[in-house]
Amino acid sequence: MLVAAAVCPAPPLLVPEVAAGAAAELDEARTACSDALAVLAASRPDVLVVVGSADAEHQGPYPQGSRGGFHGYGVDAEVRLGEGEEGPRPLPASLAVGAWLLGRARWGAAPVEGLAVAASLEAGRCLEAGRELAAADERVALLVMGDGSACRTLKAPGYLDERAAAFDAAAGRALGSADTDALAALDPVLAAELQAAGRAPWQVLAGAAEGAGLGGRLLYEDAPYGVGYFVAAWS
Repeated sequence: MLVAAAVCPAPPLLVPEVAAGAAAELDEARTACSDALAVLAASRPDVLVVVGSADAEHQGPYPQGSRGGFHGYGVDAEVRLGEGEEGPRPLPASLAVGAWLLGRARWGAAPVEGLAVAASLEAGRCLEAGRELAAADERVALLVMGDGSACRTLKAPGYLDERAAAFDAAAGRALGSADTDALAALDPVLAAELQAAGRAPWQVLAGAAEGAGLGGRLLYEDAPYGVGYFVAAWS
């Protein structure tokens, strides 16, 4: 059963070494992520699963001890999912950022695993994946890594799309109120057009939280660099 969840953005820029001179611009987001992780620890889970999106080569489960890093961004910083032997595959970026957040928080409340899903995974399959995660143990917590639209401004990675603000507003309301129906109803096609990589992980969360009776709080919402970032805690 799902007992708690934290939703965090997944840009490598959260890692100060990657952001370099711009690191201070996301200090508020990092603080909110730390607060959300504290909610997870307080829930006393038996297992924590970090969920994010990835390309076809990096999809699937990641066991405890899986490692990753940010060498592609010119940073010699390695991370891993909890304790354990090194896994057979390197972590995708979304899970690596989640592992960095956990390392920063000195997570030790429960074993950690990972699950990477395709950003294009259809809603029904996302929901089913979430249900399977929730049923895997008596007390399951999720750290859900994902961004909103990347089309909020002219300088955004996906340029300006007038639909982006409304999409992000709906996602923010759903994440802040733990509204699983609203998350499940997010349009995968629109999300893809707006480059919202968090849609699939959020819908995995929606499936996991069905019937769990969790309440939500939105701890952070902003669109630096024209990308929608959210931090939420469900418990």
